[in-house]
Amino acid sequence: MERRVVLTKTYKKWGWAAGVLALAIVLWSFNDDLFQISKNLDVFASVYKEINVNYVDEVVPAKLVKTGVDAMLDGLDPYTEFVPESEIEDYKLKYVSTQYGGIGAGIFAKDKKVIISEVDEGFPAQKADIRPGDELLKINDIDLAGKNSDQVSTLLKGTKGAAIKLLIKRDKVAEPIEKDLIRDEIQQPNVSYYGMVANNMGYIKLDKFLENSGQEVTDALIALKKNNPNGIILDLRSNGGGILQEAVKIVNLFVPKGVLVVKQIGKVKDKNYVYHTENTPVEPDLPLVVLVNSHSASASEIVAGSLQDLDRAVIIGQRSYGKGLVQQTFNLPYNSLVKITIAKYYTPSGRCIQSLDYTNRKADGTVDRVADSVMHEFKTKAGRSVYDHGAIFPDVFVKQEHFANITQVLVNKLLVFDYATQYRNTHPKIPDAKSFTLTDADYADFVKFLSTQNYTYSNKSEKVLADLKTEADKDKEFAAIKNEYEALKAKLAATKGDDLQQHKDEIKQILENEIVSRYYFEKGRYECNFKYDKEMAQAVKLMQDKNEVASILKGDGQYKVIGKPGPAMAALKAEEKTDEN
Repeated sequence: MERRVVLTKTYKKWGWAAGVLALAIVLWSFNDDLFQISKNLDVFASVYKEINVNYVDEVVPAKLVKTGVDAMLDGLDPYTEFVPESEIEDYKLKYVSTQYGGIGAGIFAKDKKVIISEVDEGFPAQKADIRPGDELLKINDIDLAGKNSDQVSTLLKGTKGAAIKLLIKRDKVAEPIEKDLIRDEIQQPNVSYYGMVANNMGYIKLDKFLENSGQEVTDALIALKKNNPNGIILDLRSNGGGILQEAVKIVNLFVPKGVLVVKQIGKVKDKNYVYHTENTPVEPDLPLVVLVNSHSASASEIVAGSLQDLDRAVIIGQRSYGKGLVQQTFNLPYNSLVKITIAKYYTPSGRCIQSLDYTNRKADGTVDRVADSVMHEFKTKAGRSVYDHGAIFPDVFVKQEHFANITQVLVNKLLVFDYATQYRNTHPKIPDAKSFTLTDADYADFVKFLSTQNYTYSNKSEKVLADLKTEADKDKEFAAIKNEYEALKAKLAATKGDDLQQHKDEIKQILENEIVSRYYFEKGRYECNFKYDKEMAQAVKLMQDKNEVASILKGDGQYKVIGKPGPAMAALKAEEKTDEN
């Protein structure tokens, strides 16, 4: 007993000493951190001072500091960024609010001219019959010659209710046209389209998760329910995300109150949150499909991943982007701010779908996807296997089709845009967007139009041939194959003339879409494209078979495992690599 008491006293003595030592280490470490911070800030300020005083040319202080801050953040992830006072309004429009004062028209620069690119239905530009393809000459008597798109955009924006005068030039109209407009509050909706599609399916296209997106989806869903739909299609393709809380509200439309939607976990415990549904769902029972593609990210992946984990929706399309990071903005002096990644999010099964490993950058600064070997298996509510760090894998994969080089060139060189402008100015009316089809005579006219345009391009075969010549030159073997090379090059050039006919169907699709937008705006684009949309067709077809939907959500057979690392994953990666090239 006595020895035991001695040991206890000794233990207490050394335990107290260990505690003091631990506290000392913490304080030393804390003080060392403060010293390192102070030291490096002092170095940064000193370098800035010496450059500002001694550099041979004049420097712009704000630009110099921003360059330094951007370089500091560049080693983290692309979502952590500094926003100076001069860029605050653009930042808010992009990430927070969808409202601004203006006329409801987009612009772009072409051949040193400012061209109207699109017009929003129901806003001042459309009401004043301003059309895509019109050239802007003056704004409030200010000549736009030499001004860039940002400067022109600033001139177009202003206070709601303020007058604005435009001078435009229209193709086939001899004299410039003067337009007097009143600026309005321009609100770009989060839900760009909703309506009924084939087989009485309700369709909602959500473009972003900014302010009020949850309410917009709610309103669209309630309106669609009046048609007694057989199912709902929520289209999140190319939706880059936005506000996390809006994603939670949208999931809540389809699942009961009190269900876990997403967890936000980071280094600072006070910033960790668990989000549950808080309301009674609007539609907990109807078959639900969510469409995703490789540009569906962040909040889109929260919605798709949560509904997949809860076995509430069938995901159709391609693998999503894989952004599982949460950002928060912090105000800085002089009306600037910094947006910092503070946490990762985790879907109900417990998986984080962040696919790029920013903590292990290569020496050249590039980032790889998280290795398959460190991916972990998780279970959905019904027991299906899902995996982390691989983005959201669709339950039903639909291969993404890519347009031929000739089609891309016609779009990028604005030849499709210019022909649509010409078509609109010579065709006062067309059928409704869903039924409009470009005739063979129209397409022949387009081909004739192209014969007057100067455009060049290389198709895939020509690129392969050019690569062959490059490699042969490196190996000093080109002389031996020169004759065959020239013959093949000539043959390819001859067959290239057939590209406009060989890819006629997809070129007509692009033309129809652009032409329809001149009469029926963005809504028309969607309705015109429905007949070509393979993911949409797959969703409609699937929801007609309730047994197949149930089989997927129960995890029967081939649907038991989603996105498993191994041969299937390797094949998908190979396909994605091919698509990128």
